[in-house]
Order: sequence, then C-alpha cells, then structure tokens
Amino acid sequence: MDDISLGVPKPLLDRLPDDGTDAATDMQQAVAGWERRLNRAIEEADDDREAAALVLDAIDRFEDRFETYDDLVPELRAWGQSPIYAIAWRNLYADVIAQLYEHDDLAEHLDRERNARLVEDGIRLQDL
Repeated sequence: MDDISLGVPKPLLDRLPDDGTDAATDMQQAVAGWERRLNRAIEEADDDREAAALVLDAIDRFEDRFETYDDLVPELRAWGQSPIYAIAWRNLYADVIAQLYEHDDLAEHLDRERNARLVEDGIRLQDL
C-alpha cells in the first residue's frame, strides 16, 4: 500500500482570523503527526487488510472528533462566543477523512473493511 499524504487545505487556513496563526500551526502539526502515525501503521501492518483496519480506526476517531466540534458550535454561539476555531477544527477533520478516501489504493480497502465491520457487528442489509 502506498504512503498516505495529508495536508491542511489552504482555504481552511485562509478563513481563520488574523490572530489564528497559532491555530494554523497547531493544525499543520496535528495533520503532520497523523500522517506519520498512519504511514508507520501501514508500514508495520502484515497486509493491506490490517493496514485498512488501522486507518479505519483513525477515521472513526476523526469522525468522533468531528461530531464533538460540530456539537460545540451551537453551544459556543449560545454563550456568545465565536465558534470560528471549533468550525475550523470540525472542517479539518472532515477534510482529512475525505483525503484518506481519495487515496485510490486505500479507498477500496477502507470500503471493504467498513463493510466487514458492519457484518461482524451483526447488521444485515434487511436491518437497514
């Protein structure tokens, strides 16, 4: 399986307030760390299925964090706070997930692994 390449989208960084340089740096460092850990996990995996399972675990964590930030946006607004950073992080998680699915070699394995997990969890097509 090929190495994964991730990045912070420039439009996301451009939408940060002028005092958002620390947030931009934090985002870039976080994405670089995720990229390193995912590539290391892929290299250490015994086969493509195991590698896809590890990446899918990361995607599940990213989806959880996305939901956390998404839930935080209306709460911040209700308290009169600006949700700009919560929105930025939420969008970053969504974009990183999309970037992972854009990797041709990986996307097909991720779909297979997600389907296998659905079956393992006992969810059948008739239950949907």
